[in-house]
Amino acid sequence: MDSADVDVVLLTTPPAFRWLHFKYAVEKGKHIFAEKPLCVDAAGYRAISQSIEDARAKNLAFVDGFCWRYNTCERDTFPRIHDGAIGDILSIYSHYNANQLWMKPRQPNWSDTEWQLRNWLYFTWLSGDHIVEQCVHTIDKVAWAMKDIMPVRAWGTGGRQQRVEPAFGHIWDHFAVVYEWANGARAHVYCRQQNGDKLFTGVQDHLIGAKGVCDINSGQSHTIKLHGQDEPAWKYKGPKNEMYQQEHDELFASIRAGKPINAGQRVPNSAMMAILGRTAAYTGQVITWDQMINSQEDSFPRELDLHASMPTPPVPVPGKTKFA
Repeated sequence: MDSADVDVVLLTTPPAFRWLHFKYAVEKGKHIFAEKPLCVDAAGYRAISQSIEDARAKNLAFVDGFCWRYNTCERDTFPRIHDGAIGDILSIYSHYNANQLWMKPRQPNWSDTEWQLRNWLYFTWLSGDHIVEQCVHTIDKVAWAMKDIMPVRAWGTGGRQQRVEPAFGHIWDHFAVVYEWANGARAHVYCRQQNGDKLFTGVQDHLIGAKGVCDINSGQSHTIKLHGQDEPAWKYKGPKNEMYQQEHDELFASIRAGKPINAGQRVPNSAMMAILGRTAAYTGQVITWDQMINSQEDSFPRELDLHASMPTPPVPVPGKTKFA
């Protein structure tokens, strides 16, 4: 990264390292594409928020990995919601129900640290748990629907039903979280990483407004239907782009034009919204946004030695796991 030949860096390592790499890239004057999430705890949130502003001050481009923000279907749908097509949003029901992901069996020569790094999905200090690492896409769409105004508090539940073996670290395999905004609107977010015959999977959002409802079926169809009407008032019929390519196209186009874009504070905010939901579920408490962003939680190891012992943390238990 010190090389003058490097103009842009792509940050795609496990999320725990993202704020560190982002900070270093900004110090070296590099444009950045950073995958989601940008942080897994409150300490990382505060650090990455400062680095994003430092990048803006240096006129460095920063584009994020929240790919639905770059999808033509969503880009046509969300402005309609913001313009009042369904009226004021009262409630949102969203889910990201997926199958289990990969796991690398531990080898005899792996230390605790190496094993955790190779299976980073299953350790909260590395991934943030799957609500932060995967379902954050859905949480980001909820934030987008609410014009990126953050909720005032959250509460939730969840647990570990299928992935109970030590090979899967200590994270959960399902969450259900309620977010509440100052105006009384609520979002109900569900996520799961479980296998099973005919087990329902999918990524959908159902937005209920004072005038109607909007259904966002990621990768399929988007419709708006007014209350009392059987037929949709609007349905997306436009083209479908390659959203993963679009985010990079816009990054490089902005650099070449001499007008670097900066995705800004909404990116760490969506990650923190997911962290808020995780923490509320882990602890079994109602946690406010202000409590969460000022939390002393800092899960990154003080010393990271590839050959050192690093015991697996206990599985979080509501009522026993404490808010930091």
